[in-house]
Amino acid sequence: MNNEHAANTLCKKERLSLKNKINLLYEHGHSFVAFPLRITYLTEPNNGHSGVSLMLCVPKKKIRKAVNRNYIKRQMREAFRVRKHNLIAEMIRREHTLLLSVLYLDKAANPFRNMEIAMDKAMTILLNKV
Repeated sequence: MNNEHAANTLCKKERLSLKNKINLLYEHGHSFVAFPLRITYLTEPNNGHSGVSLMLCVPKKKIRKAVNRNYIKRQMREAFRVRKHNLIAEMIRREHTLLLSVLYLDKAANPFRNMEIAMDKAMTILLNKV
């Protein structure tokens, strides 16, 4: 396996799953909308892992079928995975960790190209804000 392929993965340490970190993110974090995505973010000093911790959310209330929710999460994960490098490099440079939640706002699945455009917009805004 070459290094470029390994760098493009979204591994376990890059996922936000600890309940206290999620609560901290939603209590003290900032958010903005890059439709159809709402980005909530919070930076905290490095505690063993510099970089980005990501959580993806697709509400059951808006997307009823689990198949469709999983499809949208796959789209979001892929769009983030190929665009994360600048964000991670900035967090490592600052020696901070970025807690990041991406919430899907639309009522139906969109083509992947729309997800890519929204994620590009979100990453640009995020890099300017952190």
